[in-house]
Amino acid sequence: MTTRPPMQPLGLGHWKHPLLGHRVVDHAHDDRIGILCAIAPDAKANAPGLVIGIPDTPLVAWLAPVTGGVEWTTDPDEIEAAK
Repeated sequence: MTTRPPMQPLGLGHWKHPLLGHRVVDHAHDDRIGILCAIAPDAKANAPGLVIGIPDTPLVAWLAPVTGGVEWTTDPDEIEAAK
């Protein structure tokens, strides 16, 4: 994995990342390839129910399957650009 540049806040708990919208390899999940949709806190890790604020949880990378389907999350340090 490569060192990522410093991330910048976009608001509402989301962070700018140079690979947003691009295909990435998720090394934490058997090198699964997905589209990086967001870097944001994992609301599910906070508590069940309605989320009305920015969760005070670690940032995760939100990935979507290339062909569509259910998103998954992973550690942002575990992704890199797909070749």
